[in-house]
Amino acid sequence: MINARYFDGKTSRLHQVQFRVDDGTAYVTGDMSRVVPLRDLQISDRMRHAPRRITFPDGAYLECSDQGELDALFSASGVTDTLVVRLQRNWRGVALAATLIVGIVVLSYLYLLPWSATMIARNLPAGVEASIGDGALEFLDKNFFSPSKLPLERQRNIQASFTELSATHNSELPIALVFRSSKIGANAFALPSRQIVLTDELVNLLNNNDELMAVLGHELGHIEEHHFTRRIIQSSAIAAGTALLFGDVSNVIAGVPTVLLDLKYSRDTESDADAFAVHLLIKNGMSPDNLAQVFEKLSRQQKGVEPVPYLSRHPLTQERLSNIRKFALAPDAH
Repeated sequence: MINARYFDGKTSRLHQVQFRVDDGTAYVTGDMSRVVPLRDLQISDRMRHAPRRITFPDGAYLECSDQGELDALFSASGVTDTLVVRLQRNWRGVALAATLIVGIVVLSYLYLLPWSATMIARNLPAGVEASIGDGALEFLDKNFFSPSKLPLERQRNIQASFTELSATHNSELPIALVFRSSKIGANAFALPSRQIVLTDELVNLLNNNDELMAVLGHELGHIEEHHFTRRIIQSSAIAAGTALLFGDVSNVIAGVPTVLLDLKYSRDTESDADAFAVHLLIKNGMSPDNLAQVFEKLSRQQKGVEPVPYLSRHPLTQERLSNIRKFALAPDAH
């Protein structure tokens, strides 16, 4: 017999009672009495300090603070804690569960999220990506870009070379080359609307048509692999997860313009775009060294001066330059 507090679930009146279990039946006696089959009761999980609650079918309940006596009573009646509760009371179980959760989160971030984002991006209607890209360009035009000051003849020459370069790719949809003068310096980037923005500053910095084609081939790779859209999907998923965990997305919203202006693709997407550019250059009878020379030239330009914006979006390393030359030796590059 265990002392307990009984509430009818309708009023706040407290009833001092005794609770016992006999042959699968629960008995309540004292200020009030009732008899209920044990199987009809809902028994809360055991907590370290909080009293356990035993709820009756009609919403009434009783509370018992003596955990030891209640455990002994239920144990004798064949009532056992759930697996989750037993694990919570076992530090090894808690450590194992925490390790599994961390492992699942890490694997999902590294593999499941990129794979899912890729599948979604590749199957989005073209109109969706066009809308995203047009909105991004409109934002940049209002805040950072002005009409190109390159001579029209120079623009036509670059456009003709790029048209010839991209023709060997056999893309079903055309790629638009957009010339702009930029307040943020030498830059080139791809938009999901199948537009490649090329700034006057980068054209003047490189001043080499073959190297410009290498840059445009790299950006074309970003378009064909839907890297921009994939990044948006992944960032949105991470933001949603953050909101679920922390309930505050204000920092995410505030960071949207920064993401748009400084689109830092992951190492994998940059490597994919490099490989695409190398293969495209080889198809057009051009040396893949042009791409390596671009980054080497920008790296030299960076020393002693402010970082070149185009280079700041690409993790330039000797390993990356080595990979560019390895791509040229790959069987599918020829």
